[in-house]
Amino acid sequence: MPTVSIGDAEIYYEEKGQGPPLMLVPGLAGTGAYFISQVPEFSRDFRTIVHDHRGAGRSTYSRIRYSVEQMADDTLRLMDVLGVDAAHFVGHSTGGAIGQVIATEHPERLRSLVLSATWAGPDPYFRRLFESRRQTLLDSGVEAYLKASSLVQTTPRWVSENDEFLTELHAVTIASSAPVEIMASRIDAILKHDRRHRLRQIRVPTLVIVARDDMITPAFYSEELASAIPGAKLVVLEGGGHFSPAIQSTPYNAAVGAFLRALR
Repeated sequence: MPTVSIGDAEIYYEEKGQGPPLMLVPGLAGTGAYFISQVPEFSRDFRTIVHDHRGAGRSTYSRIRYSVEQMADDTLRLMDVLGVDAAHFVGHSTGGAIGQVIATEHPERLRSLVLSATWAGPDPYFRRLFESRRQTLLDSGVEAYLKASSLVQTTPRWVSENDEFLTELHAVTIASSAPVEIMASRIDAILKHDRRHRLRQIRVPTLVIVARDDMITPAFYSEELASAIPGAKLVVLEGGGHFSPAIQSTPYNAAVGAFLRALR
């Protein structure tokens, strides 16, 4: 369970497999464990690396003003420490925002880009959703925040069928969560993310993937990304909500794996 210094923070990471480097970069919760259903599949062909963002999981809880640009810089510094000059990159949600920053500012560091359930910039729906989640966090605490978030992260059926699991997961998450002010700053960071004016500069091979029933980053956000990025391929999965990589991993892994292996 290694951590490495990137200068002003310790970053927890894990890696498995050999081959071309593949970065799997998680969303707002910021923990690499999100990709538990992807690592076994992709590590057969790639040196697969996951990490916990600064301010999340087992990485340093820095009391800074967070931004997607800062998260991208942390990711690049981690790649530097691990000796990764350029990598295939799968970014889910906030991880996809990080991928957009790297693709536009440091394209030489990417071999390919998968934008998974992400967005180009905020719109009224996104703003209302995350402002309300932030307010719930500040007014009512982490437990209420997690309970409310779970109603839009997956699907109604999945929540109904996994009530006990969700209760246990939330208990574990509460026990290890970052301070509320850090979590709120990370929400502020994604509310400010907007790369719409730079998307046409992305030239690395790009796959955009989303579930049709995603309620956090609806499919029309992915349509916007795919239409703006030259040559991007769009895949819309039938179900799984925002957490389709976890709860519909078979079709998700098939689509992403086919894209990555074609470029390997």
